[in-house]
Amino acid sequence: MKSRTRLVTIFVLAIIALAAASFSTQSKSTQPTKPPARTLCATDERVIFSCVLRQPAKVLSVCASKDLTNEKGYLQYRFGMPEKIELEFPKDHANTQQQFEYSHYFRARVDMTEINFTVNGVSYSVFDDYNGEEKPEVMEQGVTINWPGTNKKEVRYLCSSKPKADYADLQDVLREH
Repeated sequence: MKSRTRLVTIFVLAIIALAAASFSTQSKSTQPTKPPARTLCATDERVIFSCVLRQPAKVLSVCASKDLTNEKGYLQYRFGMPEKIELEFPKDHANTQQQFEYSHYFRARVDMTEINFTVNGVSYSVFDDYNGEEKPEVMEQGVTINWPGTNKKEVRYLCSSKPKADYADLQDVLREH
């Protein structure tokens, strides 16, 4: 009788283990897909600006070394996805501060910030604009791309939500636009 009870106990435990394994597998496969990363900056970098764009659904980031000053460190623009960065400017981390311009305009109910640079004759402007004088108020962030001296139309990619942004000290580090 003891062996039969023991056999039934082992059988019941096996069924419980199989059910638990099946439930674990099902719960993993029905989990929602992970949203795109909100930054292309590394954990040891400072996020100057970063957001997921509406269309195309890619990430736009301006990253800096933690020690960024006008004499040391680096600043870098990145566009794409974490597994496939499509544009990284500049490639080299030396003297990056001279390749960017910064502007900030502020008055009551208006706040406009831009980080500008040019790659192979194409102008990029990462912007963070708020205009509370408009009805309704306008808040837009993203990147504008221009091809000066051509007939190509300006392209404007907007962030899908408010970006992570930290412009502290940029006016002391970058040239004024």
